[in-house]
Amino acid sequence: MSLEAARASERAAPEPATAEWTSLPSAALRGKAEQLDSLLDDYRSVIVAFSGGVDSALLAVAATRRLGAAALCVTAESPSYPQRHRQLAQRVAADFDLRHEFIATAELTRPEYRANPVNRCYFCKTELYTVLAAMASARGVAIVVDGSNADDRGDYRPGREAAREHGVRSPLDDVGLTKAEIRTLARHLGMATWDEPASACLSSRVPYHTEITDESLRTIEHAEDALRDLGFRVCRVRHHGTLARLELGADELARAVEPEWRDRIVNAVRQAGYTHVTVDLQGYRMGSLNEGIRLRAV
Repeated sequence: MSLEAARASERAAPEPATAEWTSLPSAALRGKAEQLDSLLDDYRSVIVAFSGGVDSALLAVAATRRLGAAALCVTAESPSYPQRHRQLAQRVAADFDLRHEFIATAELTRPEYRANPVNRCYFCKTELYTVLAAMASARGVAIVVDGSNADDRGDYRPGREAAREHGVRSPLDDVGLTKAEIRTLARHLGMATWDEPASACLSSRVPYHTEITDESLRTIEHAEDALRDLGFRVCRVRHHGTLARLELGADELARAVEPEWRDRIVNAVRQAGYTHVTVDLQGYRMGSLNEGIRLRAV
């Protein structure tokens, strides 16, 4: 669909910026939500980098509510993108009638990405934003936006440099929305995925300077799927060759070491392709493979 056709099918006028947010629990959050509406209105047309996670999902829904068909939500598929995320994106797109497309990205063909340096995400996002920027130019879309939020400022995120280089905007961050506030807004809008655990790409499970391969990514994905099938809601399989280091939610660690569950976990993860299985007693924490970077920087 061309931008002209998309605009022709838009609603006659967007709802007032305050209409959807009057029952939010705090004036501060209402203010941020209204700022987000106004910012999206100013953009006039957007491509949303839509992974299916709650941040980009909220942005996709908010942009569609403000801009109608002038908001195109694009999900990039590659070996590092889990099928579970694809399903989440499809669910949100169906529930909220998003204008949604899938595209293929080829970061795994880049030697600098496969080498897995500490700035690996820069090369991944460069691939993504190059493709999205070309799509925006070809279709006459004003701007590309992503779901980065205010909490992301505190972690090591080299992908933000790629975003700046390509002129990508981050409306959730621009208005100061935190992860908790995004979940509150998503729940307010009736998004079934509002409390879905955060999850980065599969490559984030591989220690830096260990080569990224399609085989290792599939092994990680199968092991994490097996853990979810066993009922573990928050889980990461950190890939150390033939050893899987499991990070589980703090409230799920005790169950993991019970004899019956321990055997089931070991069997499931071995069937996915690992020889040795360990449980990290610190549990899941975001960006644990960045811990060494921060220590060296001190």
